[in-house]
Amino acid sequence: MAHSNVDTVNDLFSAAADDDEQDDAPAAGSRAAGIGRPRSPLAVRMRPRSLDEVVGQQHLLGRGSPLRTLAGEHDPGAHAAPSSVILWGPPGTGKTTLAHVIARGQGRKFVELSAITAGVKDVRRVMDEALTSRDLYRQTTVLFLDEIHRFNKAQQDALLPGVENGWVVLIAATTENPSFSVVSPLLSRSLLQTLRPLDEADIRGLLERAVGDERGLAGTVQLSPDALEHLVRLAAGDARRGLTALEAAAGVARSEQDTHDAQDAYGTGPGAGSAGTDGEDDGEDDDEDEGSRQALPVLVTLAHAEKAVDVAALRYDRAGDQHYDVASAFIKSLRGSDVDAALHYVARMLEAGEDPRFIARRLMISASEDVGMADPTALQTAVAAAQAVQLVGMPEARIILAEAVVHIATAPKSNAAYNGINAAIADVRAGRGQGIPAHLRDAHYPGASQLGHGKGYVYSHDEPHGIALQQYAPDDLVGRDYYVPSDRGTERDISARLSRLRRIIRGK
Repeated sequence: MAHSNVDTVNDLFSAAADDDEQDDAPAAGSRAAGIGRPRSPLAVRMRPRSLDEVVGQQHLLGRGSPLRTLAGEHDPGAHAAPSSVILWGPPGTGKTTLAHVIARGQGRKFVELSAITAGVKDVRRVMDEALTSRDLYRQTTVLFLDEIHRFNKAQQDALLPGVENGWVVLIAATTENPSFSVVSPLLSRSLLQTLRPLDEADIRGLLERAVGDERGLAGTVQLSPDALEHLVRLAAGDARRGLTALEAAAGVARSEQDTHDAQDAYGTGPGAGSAGTDGEDDGEDDDEDEGSRQALPVLVTLAHAEKAVDVAALRYDRAGDQHYDVASAFIKSLRGSDVDAALHYVARMLEAGEDPRFIARRLMISASEDVGMADPTALQTAVAAAQAVQLVGMPEARIILAEAVVHIATAPKSNAAYNGINAAIADVRAGRGQGIPAHLRDAHYPGASQLGHGKGYVYSHDEPHGIALQQYAPDDLVGRDYYVPSDRGTERDISARLSRLRRIIRGK
């Protein structure tokens, strides 16, 4: 929902903060720590209330940093006024969290818009109210715009007057590269802050904090070491994903424990009939046993974590940065002869739904550019793989692609052919190589002989070894070597043969 009234938004934000505070205290005597009324998701309840509670991103939170200035922290070393910022990073790295922490600062109004639902009219209304707040009440308006990459050019342009004239301090969040998704005028008026995926230590600390924190699970569960490591791995640098997985795993563990308790209560559990010698329970210790069970935290095991979260969702956008980043890593792994890394990136692309034909095309390019004549059969394998992928399709195409990947990654490498064509193109673009030697020109049409075309041409097959002493290159490129073979693979043999060929052809 797009909000426009500043006072209303701040009232709502205060109310939400009050809800968070109410969520801090778990319901007494409840293993579920919150049964009785709906609670916010764990990721919301654990949202930091100050920059000091933020996990990760310490490269952006140093003394006097733009984000600390925006948060209104008193810092004698800070000499800059609050600046508009664009927060760019993967999901779950803290973009929204930072905006909400900044919103808690004193002396400012906080307005939140979502680019999914807001339009130009909403932006202009916020700008008008921000100008009024500044001029009449000397209050700064902080505008948090989520998913700014979803705004078109006209919508982003509507932000420019307010940002440039200081009517608002813009905090824009995006998961896409701002260089491509944010208009240049707005980008030049804002500070770009790049958020990094959280490392495993950050995620581990956050999950451990959530287990014991009163706002989180309040000590009602205990994580086994292997369950913790599994959840850390599944989070893949995403704090929200890690907390969501933790909450789901805790829910599975509680459900199983509740089922076990119910079986015991009705005498159907494994311990039924053992309370007395005659199979009857006198009930004297029931209250004490129940109190002990309630006091003990529920153990969350690896089985609970695996049951709650089956597969980690892959972070891969076929139309965005991840598409190009993963493809780049794939090509560089092939070039670097790391077959294991190359297979990983292929698996990552395929599991994310990438077109296998795209991968096949990259393999053909790599076979030519990076392997080249060091192993001429690599290109044959890549072409055959591309054709087979189209004929077979997924999922079997993964096997064909893997074979081509293994061949190219483990083949000897040479970019000599690649460098040779680039050097030749550079000379052509520079104007070198003018004209064609007369003896090489077309002589089949009437009158060509009168122009001297073909005169003096030596037919190679009539010469010893099928090689003639003859000029083939234009006059200004005689002796220019474009192809310089390496000493790897097949090119070791080509190098010696090429030296002899050049000596005969050039008469040296």
